[in-house]
Amino acid sequence: MKNVFVTRWGIIGVGGFIGVIAALLQYWGNPGNMGICVACFVRDITGALGLHRAGVVQYLRPEIIGFVIGSLAAALIFKEFRPRGGSAPIVRFVLGVFAMIGALVFLGCPWRAMLRLAGGDGNAILGIIGLIAGIWIGTRFLKNGYTLGRTHKFSSAAGWILPVIFAGFFLLMLLSPQSEGMAKSGVLLYSLKGPGAMHAPVIVSIVVGLIIGFIAQRSRFCTMGAFRDLILFKQIHLFSGVIALVITAFITNFFLGQFHPGFEGQPVAHTLHFWNALGMVLAGLAFALAGGCPGRQLFLSGEGDADAAIFVIGMVAGAAFSHNFGLASSPNGLGPHGIAVVVIGLAVCMVIGFTMKQRQ
Repeated sequence: MKNVFVTRWGIIGVGGFIGVIAALLQYWGNPGNMGICVACFVRDITGALGLHRAGVVQYLRPEIIGFVIGSLAAALIFKEFRPRGGSAPIVRFVLGVFAMIGALVFLGCPWRAMLRLAGGDGNAILGIIGLIAGIWIGTRFLKNGYTLGRTHKFSSAAGWILPVIFAGFFLLMLLSPQSEGMAKSGVLLYSLKGPGAMHAPVIVSIVVGLIIGFIAQRSRFCTMGAFRDLILFKQIHLFSGVIALVITAFITNFFLGQFHPGFEGQPVAHTLHFWNALGMVLAGLAFALAGGCPGRQLFLSGEGDADAAIFVIGMVAGAAFSHNFGLASSPNGLGPHGIAVVVIGLAVCMVIGFTMKQRQ
């Protein structure tokens, strides 16, 4: 049976659905211009598990869990569950760490950059420019032989590890729901204020996550891949999905009264334009070197890709580092050590880009 999701109108439909549903998730309770943000939501999960103690960003986001389980379901149904890995795992972990750090300096992943733009946040323009610049640098390395090596087939059990862990997180959430006015329930931490305290109903979030995980796995939706293919091959297939996301999110925001153009006073954003751009240069470069945006890494994890799972674990570690060591930004500006770590991250990614090449 033909996979309609990989056709031109299929990818446009997937992007359009994500744009509409992300704006609706904001309307239903998620933070402003953050109906879906893979980096921010992974950061919130990290906080809910107690791996960082920033009290305003702690919530076990069901959308992320749904991404992995929905992708797993699609892969099993259509016989695309292929456990694999072994392609420079420690490098992928490091790339995941710096991708998360760069995103948290900007305050959003590529998905949120598009959603911030669709909500009227002018600061997102600088972030998107930085994202494209980082991906462009990554494509230069790809053209010059950069590779993380070949993957190898793994046993079926290896492909199930991350999906089972995420399913366990959701079960833990059901067993330890937040009590009114309580910041801790069982082993989970919950924000009482700030972005972490803003969320859509659990059942809505998990269903949306499952649907997006399913259709994104079928369509190969990837924001980084969209810009990479446009730059390297002049192909607009994936890019058309990204454009559809922005347009439909804008239209939905407009009709819901969520479109507020400007630079000042935007939700969970700062106006330090240079660092908005440079944070996303780091994130975009790390995504390009790792072979996918954070959403795509989650979807690949659901397919059994252990290398993508390692990148996701790196993102969790990056979120913990960011909030434990003053690297992440806030609406008040950069963290105390944000500038230094962006410079270090760019240097590390450049070394990886220059040194990871196929040997003859």
